[in-house]
Amino acid sequence: MSETVAVRAVVRGEVQGVGYRDATLRRARELGLQGWVRNREDETVEVHAEGDEAAVDALVAFLREGPPHARVASVEAPRVAVEGHEQFAVRGVSAGAFEVREHAGARPFFELRLEVDGAPRRWRVPRGPSLDPADKRLAVELADDVEDGDASVWDRGTYEQGGRVAWPEALDRGHAVFVLHGERLRGGFALQRTRPAQWLLVKRRDEHAA
Repeated sequence: MSETVAVRAVVRGEVQGVGYRDATLRRARELGLQGWVRNREDETVEVHAEGDEAAVDALVAFLREGPPHARVASVEAPRVAVEGHEQFAVRGVSAGAFEVREHAGARPFFELRLEVDGAPRRWRVPRGPSLDPADKRLAVELADDVEDGDASVWDRGTYEQGGRVAWPEALDRGHAVFVLHGERLRGGFALQRTRPAQWLLVKRRDEHAA
């Protein structure tokens, strides 16, 4: 098997609003690559791609050309560490809000809330989330009628859905990948169900891992 390599490309020019992101998504999937593409606020497009070296090189060549209506000014595509993505996806599109609450009392704990299809899904995380991928934190899903008690907001922001399977089916199947954009928590995470109502919350290996 050939070695897996990765690049993190930044594309400048007239590359937003002209189908560049969607064309990149299609081409990366045709090449069998993993990673992501997103439109950045500075009018550039950022692409992380990993896989077979020849396929990665082919995608970079595509980025330099672009789809018919794009005007590419420059492409910087340095090699970076492989992160181990499961698909090639679009980033930068929010799926909703997330919040982590810290509950006080005799047995303090943290609570993770993800907005899924407009309604909250909640997990009790006794030791709190970790940025270390080696830490597998117990997360017990809570019913909607569980009282909040004395709690304060520990972190909040938005999140993006990831993984191979669409949400909420991913949660129904018991393995859900997502990307947090919070004040304390950032980057990829996964929830893995181990038994009914019991999950593991794990930080994925990316640039935000500690």
